[in-house]
Amino acid sequence: MERNNLLKYANLFSGYTELRLQENRTSRISIVDGTVMGNSSSSNSGVSARSYKGGSWGFASSPETDNEAIEHVIEAATENAVFLDSHLNKGLQQLPASSAEGTWDYSTKKAFVSRKDKIDFAREVDSYISQKFRKLSTRTVVIHNLDMEKQLITSTGSNAYSMVPRSIMYAMLTVDAPDGPVQLYEAIGGLGQFEDVFVKPSDCYRQIDSLYEHLLLKAEGVFPEPGISQCILDADLAGILAHEAIGHTTEADLVRGGSVAADYMDQTVASSLVTLVDFAHTAMGKTCPVPVHIDDEGTPAEDVTIIRDGVLKSYMHNRESAMEFGVTPTGNARGYSFSDEPIIRMRNTAFLPGTSSLQEMIESVDNGYYLVKSSNGQADSTSEFMFGVVLGYEIKNGKLGRALKDTTISGVAFDMLKTVTAISGEMSWNNAGMCGKKQMIPVGMGGPAIKCMVNIGGR
Repeated sequence: MERNNLLKYANLFSGYTELRLQENRTSRISIVDGTVMGNSSSSNSGVSARSYKGGSWGFASSPETDNEAIEHVIEAATENAVFLDSHLNKGLQQLPASSAEGTWDYSTKKAFVSRKDKIDFAREVDSYISQKFRKLSTRTVVIHNLDMEKQLITSTGSNAYSMVPRSIMYAMLTVDAPDGPVQLYEAIGGLGQFEDVFVKPSDCYRQIDSLYEHLLLKAEGVFPEPGISQCILDADLAGILAHEAIGHTTEADLVRGGSVAADYMDQTVASSLVTLVDFAHTAMGKTCPVPVHIDDEGTPAEDVTIIRDGVLKSYMHNRESAMEFGVTPTGNARGYSFSDEPIIRMRNTAFLPGTSSLQEMIESVDNGYYLVKSSNGQADSTSEFMFGVVLGYEIKNGKLGRALKDTTISGVAFDMLKTVTAISGEMSWNNAGMCGKKQMIPVGMGGPAIKCMVNIGGR
């Protein structure tokens, strides 16, 4: 994206206004059983402006980014806000004022590899899988890259540039079992452009080896006994629980819309072992999968401690909800594309690590399940959830037993979290997370393993 001196347009602002230039660049290569089935790239770019007047928002966008187009979207956004205000007459006060300036560029400093080099990388991984794992019925290797580049200025003085890339390789393996095909996948990679994330194919082989071992055990697996069971949710499932079942209920726009969390502020909603944070850009000294230093309203992004020691303490806010709740904006306003208005979104949501080891937690379970990997999940505004589980194991007398067939877990998160009796000291992130609240957007999810009581499905 060509950098533009957006400050020269600030004199066109009338009242609170945001001006954002953005380009999203994506590429995808897919190889199925040795054949290149997909090789695509795309770019989506443009400019948007958003204005606020008396509680009403005006928004306008354009895929063109010349001077005339930028001036037009500012004028159109202002006119839209004035028009809506004249009809709605909300009469709300001005939004909280905050600003930030800075450049946050996670681009590679290395020379870019060619498209052919990426295809050759994927082919080499596919060849390794094909030659080593003879029992597979099908295999797929996908390389997906996303660069999100933004420039932003606001009438409150924010002036920011960011380029946040993500590079993921998916390995999907399938074997035939007596009762049908069995599949598992692994997402490898995370923050960074391809050149920084993937140096040589062999760096991925350890994770692929582990994936295949799990797949063979799953092919001979059993269904769990349905009902309430003592379970250990590994980081992947703990992360989706944190995001889907708790995170969404504590986004202030959903709280305002009737989320159960509206009634729980400063109340005990979990075991005292549980602390849940939506991290802005850094967690425990390391950069998060989706670092957000300034949000799309120009607000400095801050960590939000949603639950502290089992007590609900905070919601996630944009400027408007912060004004309504009488608190400080937290920097949670994000839009996926230039044509998307920023809405309240999570960034990197995770439970904090505890003091137990995973091995100790397993040894403490006489009869239960160790649940490792999820497929998908959903939750509603009551925190009731249902998640698919595609990898897990029995626990019998403190030891891992047989692998599990695909199953589900369900419950009410604010009730289930009160049953947590141990949290591991190890923490890991799902670096490939996407959230679909009105518009798809990258998110980080993760955490330690948690020991709890949860309803698990059967056959």
